Amino acid sequence: MLKKIWKNYKFPILLLLSIVCGCIIGLIFKEDALVLKPFGTIFINLLYVVVIPLVFFTISSSISRISNLKKIGKIFVVTFIVFIITSAIAAIFMLICVKVVNPFGNVMINLVASNNESVDIANQIVSTLTVPDFYQLLSKNSMLPLIIFSIIVGFAIIMLKEEKNKISNSLHIISNIMMNVIKIVMYYAPIGLCAYFASLIGEYGKEIIGSYAKSMIFYYVIAVIYFLIFYTFYSFIARGKKGITTFYKNIFTPTVTSFGTCSSLASLPSNLQCAKKLNIDDDIANTTLPIGATMHMEGSSMASILKIAFIFSIFGERFSGIDIYLIAITISVLSGIVMSGIPGGALIGEMLIVSFYGFPMEAFPIIATIGWITDPPGTMLNVVGDMTSALLIEKNINR
Repeated sequence: MLKKIWKNYKFPILLLLSIVCGCIIGLIFKEDALVLKPFGTIFINLLYVVVIPLVFFTISSSISRISNLKKIGKIFVVTFIVFIITSAIAAIFMLICVKVVNPFGNVMINLVASNNESVDIANQIVSTLTVPDFYQLLSKNSMLPLIIFSIIVGFAIIMLKEEKNKISNSLHIISNIMMNVIKIVMYYAPIGLCAYFASLIGEYGKEIIGSYAKSMIFYYVIAVIYFLIFYTFYSFIARGKKGITTFYKNIFTPTVTSFGTCSSLASLPSNLQCAKKLNIDDDIANTTLPIGATMHMEGSSMASILKIAFIFSIFGERFSGIDIYLIAITISVLSGIVMSGIPGGALIGEMLIVSFYGFPMEAFPIIATIGWITDPPGTMLNVVGDMTSALLIEKNINR
């Protein structure tokens, strides 16, 4: 049992242990632990350096390799609509829960003031989606414009004929190289995170540790509530009362598999088997579930709201207002659908949160840690959400 747990959670365990060690060092040595801060900054800088080429090559490569789009037809359109709606519902639900419960308390640190000044919403949308010059795409502060440009490049490659495969394969090779770069950088993660949190706790005290514990407990409880309420509701919409019974009778294996492996792709075989037991149309199941494993993450949408609310709380910013909420929901849906569909998507989503709201780079490992501690229940919601979405898609396709 312990070997299985270690196998499935080895890297998250190492990261958590390094964070715990860093916190202990910070508590013991206090301000003297600041001598370790450069080692943490190195890790953060490495991630920022690699993220720009990672985004461009992975997205443009993924888009350019798409083939037979017409085959998907109506299934693809309905699938995308259902994924967006369910991801938005998950984000809104978490937003309501965060506002009602306020799980973070009044913890606040003062690293660098953010730039959340009131601006014209139309101009903000334009500046968020585009940049006036090409070189500005190569900045970590222009993540969304870079993503849009990468998608356009991917479709432009599809329009080619003889040269398409050569260019697409070349981009795919480079994207694999960038993923290897990420792997190499992540070997340094335990050291970098240990050093970063040692200096952070040494400077700002033990209050932040309590905030992480509260966030973890809060997310686990909300995940269970969301599972029971919304997946029951979706099953009822798709197939009535019998749908609820058959859903809970067959969903146990994908639930346990996803929670244990923390991988949507690793849980796909059990999800496909569950779809057969639920008698979901093969064409729908075989199309939507694989797509869902990479592009539909309700748990990730909820986690993104938690990250945004957490970072606002930590930096003493006011997390309120329709514009702030709409932006948070939009980022969460992007993180749960667009970003999750590419390698390193969680990293890109966290970068988007930091850069869009104008928080300093020190905010990145803080919200990245939220992602790690919410991974098991988040993956569970991602996988089970794919199944309920398949039921809803089948309902709409067969109307």
